[in-house]
Amino acid sequence: MTNPVPTAPAHLLVVDDEEGVRAMLTMAMEFLGFRVTAAATGRHALDALSRRRTDLVLLDVNLPGLDGFDVCRTMRTRGHTMPVLFLTGRDEVDDRVRGLDLGGDDFVTKPFELKEVAARVRALLRRTAADRSAEHRSLQAGGVRLDADTHEVWSGGRPVSLTTTEFALLRYLMENPGRVLTRAQIQERVWNHRAESSGNVDTYVYYLRRKLGGPGQELIRTVRGAGYLLCAD
Repeated sequence: MTNPVPTAPAHLLVVDDEEGVRAMLTMAMEFLGFRVTAAATGRHALDALSRRRTDLVLLDVNLPGLDGFDVCRTMRTRGHTMPVLFLTGRDEVDDRVRGLDLGGDDFVTKPFELKEVAARVRALLRRTAADRSAEHRSLQAGGVRLDADTHEVWSGGRPVSLTTTEFALLRYLMENPGRVLTRAQIQERVWNHRAESSGNVDTYVYYLRRKLGGPGQELIRTVRGAGYLLCAD
């Protein structure tokens, strides 16, 4: 594993009830230069989030008692907006859909390669840093408005709550109105790495359309065999 974080290390929260997995991830992330807090239960994870600043959460889905999905739901309800990278032992579409709908940003299936986990962590942190450092800019298309500085979105005048990944996807589409963006281009820009399939893109577009609703529902068009296009005014 390479590319240690040089300065101002991000603070990660690793949540897994398996001691071996928890210790392995903690050691690997610390080797890369991150600061790490570990928790074995959902309750302990929420307590840790309330006590210290956290930049990203590595969250096991199958926790005893309060599972990973419950933890993520509670996090978003409490206003925690940091990226959530789910760790799951089941590579099932229903689990991924549920996790994304609750505010998760990405998934890694167990058993995983540490270098893949590290790459996804860095990608999510890069995207979050880019969002935070972006100059104030308001984008508008149809009845949808996006504020890059305050990280707020409105559709038809009503506020829309988006996850970090959903916001990045909508922003990329709105920055390229009238242009067909392929799934590969979206994967590169939004996820910062090439995924094994286009499933993530299609799932996020579906949920983004559903959340935007009203005037935003038809804003993102599917171009058969090519990708997606945001309708220009």
